[in-house]
This record gives sequence, C-alpha cells and structure tokens, in this order.
Amino acid sequence: METVRIALMGAGTVGSALAELLPGHRARFAALGLEVELARVLVRDPSKSRPGIPAGLLTDNPEGFLDDVDVLVEVAGGTTLAGDLVLQALEMGLPVVTANKALLAERWDELRPHAEEGNLYYEASVMAGTPILGALQSLWGNQTLEMHGIVNGTCSYLIRRMEEGASYDEAFQEAKSLGYLEADPNLDVGGIDSAHKICVLGRLTVDPGLSWEKVMHRTRGIQHLTPELLQKARAEGYAIKLVASLFPEQGEWVAAVRPVRLPESHPLVTLGSGRNALVYKGDPVGPLVFAGAGAGGGVTASAVLGDLYRALLGLPGHQPVPSAAPVPAQAAEPFEEV
Repeated sequence: METVRIALMGAGTVGSALAELLPGHRARFAALGLEVELARVLVRDPSKSRPGIPAGLLTDNPEGFLDDVDVLVEVAGGTTLAGDLVLQALEMGLPVVTANKALLAERWDELRPHAEEGNLYYEASVMAGTPILGALQSLWGNQTLEMHGIVNGTCSYLIRRMEEGASYDEAFQEAKSLGYLEADPNLDVGGIDSAHKICVLGRLTVDPGLSWEKVMHRTRGIQHLTPELLQKARAEGYAIKLVASLFPEQGEWVAAVRPVRLPESHPLVTLGSGRNALVYKGDPVGPLVFAGAGAGGGVTASAVLGDLYRALLGLPGHQPVPSAAPVPAQAAEPFEEV
C-alpha cells in the first residue's frame, strides 16, 4: 500500500469538511492501492480547535510546509501566501488542488504554464460541487457562442430579500449575520467574486489569455439596486439578477458582470433561485443549462475530493483551451443592463 501525504492549506469551512470526508474514503483509496493521510495543515491560528483534524497536524509556519508531501490542497483563499505556496508546490512537481478562484483569475500568468501541463486541479473554484469545469471541457468540440451564469449565491440572496421588501442595508446585515459574505464584502456585492469565476470559465473555453484587467473593467455590482427597482421589474414580468457573461463583441471575446433584467421564464431565473446556474450556447450542441449548489463546506469539499481522486489516478487537471477560439459573427443574446 502506497502512502500519499497531503499538505492542506486552510482549515475553515471547506478544509474542515474535507478532513471529515477523507476517512469515509479509506476503502476506495485502498482499492487503488493507496493510503491517503493528512501530513500537516497550515492555518492562521493553530490553537483553535478544528473538528476532524488532530491538533498535532496544525501549524502556522509556511516554512517547510511542503517538505515530504505528495499533494498540496489549497482552500485558504487569497492571492499572496496561498499563491506563493501553490507556485512553490507546482515548481516542485507536486500536483495542486485548489478552490481559489481569485488566485486563478489574478495570478494566471504565473499559473498558466502549470495548468497547461495538467498539474493544476480547480473544479471547486466555480459553482462549488456542480461540475461545470469538467462539463465545459467536454464541449471543446463545439463552437462556443456565449455563456451566462448566476455564480454568486450571496448576491442572489440579497436580491431575493430586497424583492421581499427588505432594504439593501437590512438584507446586507442579514447576509452578514448568516455568514454569507466574504471577509471583504465588496468581493460579493461589487461583483468581483463573479468576475473571478467568469474569468476562469473564459480561459477554459474560449481564450487562455483572457485578461483579468479587462474583465474587471466590465464588472459592476448590486449596491445601487433598491427594493422598488426590483419589485417594479417583477411587476413587469422580469427579474433582475447579477449575471456573469462571456460573449462576442466587435470581433473579440468579452467577459462582463452586471445586473440585468431577465424574463421570468429565463432558465437563469427559474433555476437560479437559491442556487447557481449557467446557460451555455454552442454550435452544434445548442443551448445547455447547468444548475446546482454553488456554495457550502461539504459541497465544495466534495469537488476538492473529486479533484484529489483525479490527481491520484494520474489524470490531468483543468487545462485551458489550447488557443483562442474563433469569435462567432452572430450577436449574443441581448440583455438590458440595470
């Protein structure tokens, strides 16, 4: 039986959930001739109790964190220390499993060569446990025409509460008390989290060099929305949603995030209530709709664990499309921005 030692960076909601999932997979790992164990866990505060993780594995010292391990799993978030350790692991030849969409979006130039080699696994970075990255990779045989998604559950919650009559501030405080908001709330309400995700999807499907700066230039959040505006749209048969889109415009691929008016019959409205949803349009496959849970410790950890299986089996990680896809001549579905 070969022992596989995992370095886990981050033991918050997702990291703790992963640690709790691992023991239940011992028999499956054994069937592959493997024994998988946590070697050490990097956290901010090693004195804090972490369910399912022996205290002796906890450390706050990144020095030597990657010594004598076989895989790095990064679920801490951020783009500085997490990015440096991810790159260090990749340069050491270790496979890396990450759920860090901000890192993927903002430090892509450094990560891209490793992703192209198949050493970077990141299914959990977009739509958590809903396997959208794997599905989109299987669509490379199509001409991508456009895609549109609701990929931030916090904004969906805020919009729903305002539709029900809560003010923006009231809805915001509710979301904060429920733990829905990022440590920096502007990542959610400013549309930045959604921008990170559409950037990841765009590089996977249409342009491996899609610029993060250009995506941010076309990103707007929901801070200006009001209950009156949302309720008026509903009365007219529309719903306002924060939508992340990828579409052709003036001969180039464009990614954008902004609130738009959608007919109440649109699949992003009917399927995107309380969960993430994405509509892909391609030729010849036509329109495809994906929907499922886009957040939660256990849900996200399940995708991380799925990527770990792929790495242990020697299967490649999520590789970007080899070159920029042709830009279709036809215009994308028109949405009215709010």
